[in-house]
Amino acid sequence: MQRKLTRREFACESAAAAAAIAAGMGAAGQVRAAAQPPPDTSKILNHNPDMEYRRCGKTGLMVSAVALGGHWKRVVKVIGGEEPAGWMTMDIDSPAFRKNRAEVVTRCIERGINYVDACCREEILAYAKALEGRRDRMYFGYSWHIKESRYPEWRSHEKLQAGLDEGMREAGLDHVDIWRISLLTESSQHTAAEIEEAVTALAWAKKSGRARFTGISCHDRPHLKTLIETYPNEIEVVLTPYTAKTRTVSDETGLWAAITKADVGWFGIKPFASNSLFKGDSSPESPHAAEDNRLARLAIRSILCNGSITAPIPGLITVPQVDNMALAIKERRTLDAKEQAELDAAMDRAWASLPPDYRWLRDWECV
Repeated sequence: MQRKLTRREFACESAAAAAAIAAGMGAAGQVRAAAQPPPDTSKILNHNPDMEYRRCGKTGLMVSAVALGGHWKRVVKVIGGEEPAGWMTMDIDSPAFRKNRAEVVTRCIERGINYVDACCREEILAYAKALEGRRDRMYFGYSWHIKESRYPEWRSHEKLQAGLDEGMREAGLDHVDIWRISLLTESSQHTAAEIEEAVTALAWAKKSGRARFTGISCHDRPHLKTLIETYPNEIEVVLTPYTAKTRTVSDETGLWAAITKADVGWFGIKPFASNSLFKGDSSPESPHAAEDNRLARLAIRSILCNGSITAPIPGLITVPQVDNMALAIKERRTLDAKEQAELDAAMDRAWASLPPDYRWLRDWECV
C-alpha cells in the first residue's frame, strides 16, 4: 500500500516559570524551538495567518496550535436526540450527526486548524467521511484502540498490522499521517515483549507507507518516559493528558524533559478536564455559554505557555466552539494575575467535581 503524498509528588514549577519557558528562557524545549528558522508558510498545511503553528517535534510537521479532538461528548445537546449509553455509541450515520461533523470540520479548515485526532472506530469513520474531498487540508491522527495493545489479542505485531489494514480499509484511508498505538492506561502492565511487538508494527507502518509518522499514547508517565528514551525512531509523537492544572518539573526526572530532549511531538488530551471546567452543558441556550467560552480560552492559553506542547486537542461540537478556539490563539498568551486567579478557581472547582472515572487526571498535575 503506497501513501499518496498529498501531505502529572514532584516539585512543580510555578505558572510563571511555565510562562518563562514559553518565552524561551533556557528551557530545553525552547532552545530547540529557538534554533528553528522561521517557517515557510507556503509549506504549512491549510495555513491561515490568524492561526499559530507549532513544529510537531522531529516529524517536522507544522501543526495548528489547537487541533480537533475526535471526541464529541454532549453533541446531542446540539443536534437533538437521546443521550446514548456511551458517547462512542452515537449513530454516526444519522444525517444530523454527519451534518454537525461536516460543519465543524469545515470551520476548522476555515480557521486554519490542520490536525484531527481520532482514537476509536466511530471517530475514524466519522472524520474520514467528513474529510472526503478535502483530505489534503488536515493531518489525520489514527488510533483504532480496540485493535491495539490495550487488548491481549492484538498485542503481536502481526495482529497490530492486520488491525491497521482492516481499519484503514473500512474508513477508506490509503494512509494516515500519524499512527499512535494506544497502550494500557497503566502501561507498565505490558511486558517488554509486548512493547517490542508494538514498536515492530510501528516501524512496519512507516516503512510500508501506511503511516507517515508514528507514536504512542498512554496515561502512565514514568513508563512513557522510558519508552521515549528507548525507542526514539518509532516514538515521534506522544499523546497524553494535559490540563490547565498541569505544570512541568524543573529537572530531568520528568516526562517533559524526555519529550523535549528527544524532540517528540506532544498532543494534550482533556484540556478542559473532560468538561469539568465548565458550568454549562454545551447547549446553545446555556446561560453559562459566555463564561464557559472564556474559561475555555483561558485554559488553552495557559496550556500553550508550555512551548513543548504541539497542540491541545479539545473535542469541539459546534462551529462557535471552533471560533472560540481560534480566538484563544489570537489573544495574549500569558495570563495576567486576574485571569490566572479566575482559571485557578475554575480548575479547583473542576478537580473537586471530576467524575469517578476521570479522577486519574489528578495524576497529571506534573509532567
